Amino acid sequence: MADVVRTEGLTKYYLNFWGNKAVTLNDLSISISDGETFGFVGPNGAGKTTTIKLLLGLYRPSKGKAWIYDKPVGDVAVKNLIGYLPEGPYYYDFLTPEELLSFYGKLSGLHSAAIKRRSDELLEIVGLSGARKLQLRKFSKGMLQRVGLAQALISDPKLLILDEPTSGLDPLGRIEIRDLILRLKKEGKSILYCSHLLNEVEMVCDRVAVIHKGNLLRMGTMEELLSIEGELEMVVRGFNEELLSRIKEASVSISVLDSQEALVTVDSRVNADKVIDIVRGSSAVLVSMADRRRSLEDLFVSIVKGGKAS
Repeated sequence: MADVVRTEGLTKYYLNFWGNKAVTLNDLSISISDGETFGFVGPNGAGKTTTIKLLLGLYRPSKGKAWIYDKPVGDVAVKNLIGYLPEGPYYYDFLTPEELLSFYGKLSGLHSAAIKRRSDELLEIVGLSGARKLQLRKFSKGMLQRVGLAQALISDPKLLILDEPTSGLDPLGRIEIRDLILRLKKEGKSILYCSHLLNEVEMVCDRVAVIHKGNLLRMGTMEELLSIEGELEMVVRGFNEELLSRIKEASVSISVLDSQEALVTVDSRVNADKVIDIVRGSSAVLVSMADRRRSLEDLFVSIVKGGKAS
């Protein structure tokens, strides 16, 4: 697949009063494929927003290069292909959602009929149809986040850059926005997704990059990052104490899920085969077997704290 976003050695630093460098982004080289949802995660001050502003042409790199659709960042030709939702968006608070979307639609070169049709569709999608004529100064933070997402989508862009898209939303609102992002993903949109909510990233993203203090620490698919090499999890149904006692010799751990099922963790394929043989020789049933996975949150903490992910 073609690269929608590509950076090579992208670096941003500032000189302080004494002429020393303060590096906010160091030698970043990543690529985002067409139709991919790419997660970009890191603690506050890691360099995520700096990267976004470099991609949007709002900052100039100190070193390195970046391209969007094979054109240098800042090229006017790609502006209409990008939809951007900043973290904590701020808009003219005397406008209504209708007026805001009309304003951004005209900036994107849309005709009035297209703006009206697109605005109606987006306000329905983000749950603001009933507030379309309410001034933004009366909106909650979550409502502003919703209208900000509608703004990012008004021109039907190919590439979406979303910086904390579920910030300020209640649990139901987060689910609705997550479902919308999954819908956009199915429609073939390319998405750069920045968020502190790692469970959200884990659910929607194809690949993830972890950045800390301006440095890229880890990048890969969810399977590559979250699978624990060599360890498998097996669910056994219809066990008894004697069976668990025999399985225990070949397993790392056994967790009883309920009166019918137990979760068995093994550290090698050889031990997995031993458990399978034991189960086959009993009245129990092996329900499933899969690579053991960590959560993205566990991996993130391990990487950022400098521990070795295993």
